[in-house]
Amino acid sequence: MALSAPTPAQPAGATGVLVLADGTVVWGRGFGASGEAVGEVCFNTAMTGYQEVMTDPSYAAQIVTFTFPHIGNVGANEEDLESRVPGAVGCIVREDITAPSNFRSAEPFHVWMHNAGKIGLAGVDTRALTRRIRMSGAPNAVIAHHPRGKFDIAKLLKKAQGWAGLEGMDLAGKVTRESQEDWAGGSWALGSGYETMGEGAGKPHVVAIDYGAKDNIFRNLVKAGAKVTVVPAKTSLDEVMALKPDGVFLSNGPGDPAATGEYAVPVIKGLLDKDVPIFGICLGHQMLGLAAGAKTAKMFQGHRGANHPVQRVGEGWGETEGLVEITSMNHGFAVDNETLPDGVEETHRSLFDGTNCGISIKGKKAFGVQYHPEASPGPQDSFYLFEKFVGILG
Repeated sequence: MALSAPTPAQPAGATGVLVLADGTVVWGRGFGASGEAVGEVCFNTAMTGYQEVMTDPSYAAQIVTFTFPHIGNVGANEEDLESRVPGAVGCIVREDITAPSNFRSAEPFHVWMHNAGKIGLAGVDTRALTRRIRMSGAPNAVIAHHPRGKFDIAKLLKKAQGWAGLEGMDLAGKVTRESQEDWAGGSWALGSGYETMGEGAGKPHVVAIDYGAKDNIFRNLVKAGAKVTVVPAKTSLDEVMALKPDGVFLSNGPGDPAATGEYAVPVIKGLLDKDVPIFGICLGHQMLGLAAGAKTAKMFQGHRGANHPVQRVGEGWGETEGLVEITSMNHGFAVDNETLPDGVEETHRSLFDGTNCGISIKGKKAFGVQYHPEASPGPQDSFYLFEKFVGILG
């Protein structure tokens, strides 16, 4: 159903609705969990991986519009979960959820959505909604599903207008794990699932700070040859150093990096002062930039998808300077290139809009990238980053 003027008449058969903060009402067919949820509406251009998207903690407090029209044909399964903590609150799709037609499917996607407590809305003109986001920015909204189609639009609009939005919001504390964990999972193989690793004796020890991490990041660190200990987002510098890390990984996560940085950046600065090797991804990359003296900014529409071209720039690339990686992205904030201080070099740049996608701190073994190398973009264009990090740990 098309985007509508404020408070239009409810069409027959509408069991779901999206109410934008500006009063726009989008009707559709609800699926998944019943109820309502508030968040920022964004769009993702990936053709596959919808279950991984919905369980990525970086999507906390967001409603994902899938631009690919046919969602659900590979079903859902336990192995494709990226995290057990809350991710996206809901999703919007063009067609009704497709029946599973994949041998790995354990249940239909709409059933998984229901069990996961996530709200879906089908039958929406996702092209029109995506164009709106591209032209006007990502809006705040409420998504709602009621099997009998009963909605109080005025109440939903008030809720959407009353939500503060992601800018200035620290969400890492809501999606991080509660306690320290020794990571044991390795890479996945068809027919055998995820490999169970040993204790990692003799391997470089990476302490990974979880700001809302995707599990596949830890698997890739293990694949690259590291022993991994995962700690909560608010772990202190002394607690990190007590684990005797050879290096520290800063994970992805949701929310405003400046807000999370109020407690995370002092820890990162302390690690830099102690010359501890650091690797950051997404939110971790942004907060590494803050710790180095740069600033971050809210993006107009963000980058979310699996086909984003990123070019290697700056010194130290040798023959691979200028090479383009096809990357997976999910972020609504970015490091501001104009604020990079002396001693911080840009290493990667988006070919879509020129925004910063990587930095390296001169004189330190510290670097970060805005994109997600663990998400098999390219599909293996970016695994070298894990090997690079583990390789400098000695």
